[in-house]
Amino acid sequence: MQLVDRYLAGYAESVRLQVVSLIESKKLEVYLNNRYGQKHAIKSDADLRQFVMGYKNQYLKKSAPLSKVVYDNKIHVIKNALGTHSYVSRIQGSKIKSKNEIHVSSVFKSTPKAFLEMIVVHELAHIKEKEHNKAFYQLCQHMLPDYHQLEFDMRLYLIYRDLAKIDT
Repeated sequence: MQLVDRYLAGYAESVRLQVVSLIESKKLEVYLNNRYGQKHAIKSDADLRQFVMGYKNQYLKKSAPLSKVVYDNKIHVIKNALGTHSYVSRIQGSKIKSKNEIHVSSVFKSTPKAFLEMIVVHELAHIKEKEHNKAFYQLCQHMLPDYHQLEFDMRLYLIYRDLAKIDT
């Protein structure tokens, strides 16, 4: 199934076939609801910033400050982006000003909290580790021990969302 391949391209064929079977047996929604249940209530940019800062203050106290944390309607899941972390340097007079910003796809306004946590942890990890390397994923797992399972299940949620034609 093309939709499964879009979100699970890097996974083994046997895993993709299991997901197709889950879809065909109409059990994907049941799996997600049983595992993750209700959607979170973090709807505003201010609430999102507070949520992100909780993780940052707990795990990345000494890292550079965040200047902006927002939900972003312009981030499209289709283009393989769920959130972005940007590091911007600007020269102001004789000083270089640096800003770290996190933009989270507005898709995450209406997901279970665990998926929002996963994307927040992913984007925060980019403050210390710019590349998706071993150190990056170790940091993600340090902040969220079941990070890899959540990433996989979030991909299942995106498949379900596309199949059900759910809007953000």
